[in-house]
Amino acid sequence: MPTRDLDTAVEFYGETLGLPRSVYVKERNYAEFETGNLTLSVYNAEQMGLTHQVNPNPIAMHVEDVASARAELEGRGVTFSGDTLDTGVCHMAFFSDPDGNAAMLHHRLRAARERLVEPRRPALG
Repeated sequence: MPTRDLDTAVEFYGETLGLPRSVYVKERNYAEFETGNLTLSVYNAEQMGLTHQVNPNPIAMHVEDVASARAELEGRGVTFSGDTLDTGVCHMAFFSDPDGNAAMLHHRLRAARERLVEPRRPALG
């Protein structure tokens, strides 16, 4: 996730969202946070000679209860975009990090999980 302010991003992902931080190398302009099955890399692209481009496609973070997770994050100052969406397959609540990168709280409903075919293991996993 690109950032222009690594300290603010580290506080947001670690303290506000409560994700475990696995790497923080300030002098190299990046940190990493664990979501359970996905590592989020947070980095200052411009300090690495890259173009800063906000990610408009939400990273879906699994939670057991979208409503309670949303309420907890709202209490910590996170602003959500619109109401929680119930698609009949999952519940989703959309928000952005301080740099405007899109994210969502996500929970797939039991009936939808039961319809899933056996997932394939990633070739690299």
